Amino acid sequence: MTIVQETIPDALLPEVEAALAWFNQNESVAFEVTGILDPQLALGASESRDLHLILCGGGRCERRSFRVTENGSGYDVAAVEYDPAMAAEGEAPARLDPPPGARRGWLDGVLTQHAFVVIVFYRGFW
Repeated sequence: MTIVQETIPDALLPEVEAALAWFNQNESVAFEVTGILDPQLALGASESRDLHLILCGGGRCERRSFRVTENGSGYDVAAVEYDPAMAAEGEAPARLDPPPGARRGWLDGVLTQHAFVVIVFYRGFW
């Protein structure tokens, strides 16, 4: 079973920050990390780590996988196109959309722009 953790373990912070910076280079909006999947598996790796992150920004959340390798002065980051965990599940479970905390403050911001807001829940997605 996939474990989703909202708090990034301290030992993974440098790699997660490197993956986020690499991902944000090609995005029009800044994403932030709102969760990590199976962090204990990533902590067990030594040479390179596969990080499965939940990234949110621009009104959407995405599950992305990265391979992060230390290169002495920093980190080399590459996207993992084939994620065995994702293939086994078929797709990201509904509970990941949105992950816990991804929309904190969103409703307050939207309510200042509109008189009311309608939130529709459909099969775990919103």
